[in-house]
Amino acid sequence: MCRKNSLISIFLIFIAIQISVAQESFIYKELDTTKLIMEVYYPEQMVNKENYPALVFFFGGGWNSGSRAQFEHQADYFSKRGIVCFLVDYRTRNQHQTSPYESVKDAKSAIRFLRENSGKFHIDQDKIIGSGGSAGGHLAAATALIDGYNESTDDLSISPIPNALVLFNPVIDNGPGGYGYERIGDQFKEFSPLHNIKDGAPPTLFLLGTKDALIPVVTGEYYKMVMEKVGSRCDLILYDDQPHGFFNYANFENYKQTVEATDEFLQSLGYLQKDPQIIIK
Repeated sequence: MCRKNSLISIFLIFIAIQISVAQESFIYKELDTTKLIMEVYYPEQMVNKENYPALVFFFGGGWNSGSRAQFEHQADYFSKRGIVCFLVDYRTRNQHQTSPYESVKDAKSAIRFLRENSGKFHIDQDKIIGSGGSAGGHLAAATALIDGYNESTDDLSISPIPNALVLFNPVIDNGPGGYGYERIGDQFKEFSPLHNIKDGAPPTLFLLGTKDALIPVVTGEYYKMVMEKVGSRCDLILYDDQPHGFFNYANFENYKQTVEATDEFLQSLGYLQKDPQIIIK
């Protein structure tokens, strides 16, 4: 009997976890037989004819693999805070036999798609936040800073540049000695966000663990210095003794701290108000 009750409890916990799911999923891009999906999380109480900030998440995985579910907990929290959140698929090497260049093209297509369809999703075109972790952080930064690598079918008159960035240990240096150089080679000059920071770069929150084996602290500090040199804001927050991927939900305390930091950053931009206060869980 006890075992039966335990199994029922586990089942109910599983159901409770599954309740927090996207309200809608849809195809945002088709290429031959490839169909790329977005999931959207809406705020619980939306006011008719009001537009909301949009928070767009790109998963990590070295441009090789990964799942848009990586940021589902962050999307659930920020949708409850009043932001329309999107989890985005993009092409990866393992699934689509593609290069990092196609990943960047897809990230740009995603931002353009949301701008073009802002009315449908009730989002403010001038309050789009690009976000992601590791290679997904690279993609978010690339939409803001990299001019090339645009899909031929995109409407290039629509800007792919987010209005703000939230980067979780992003691989923003793809030059010699940086992440991905062995795949990018000399194209790092056009591909690496660190090497393409320019006037008008969006305000950025950069979250990094001090024991990250892929992104040295000095890289984050240099990124911040160059951002400030061109007159852009970059808030670099270092997390002591934390490795790559420290922000993921499995590391709950770090997850909570990075969600709080993101919330405060978005408040400082005027994208969020202090209320409603939501328990991070």
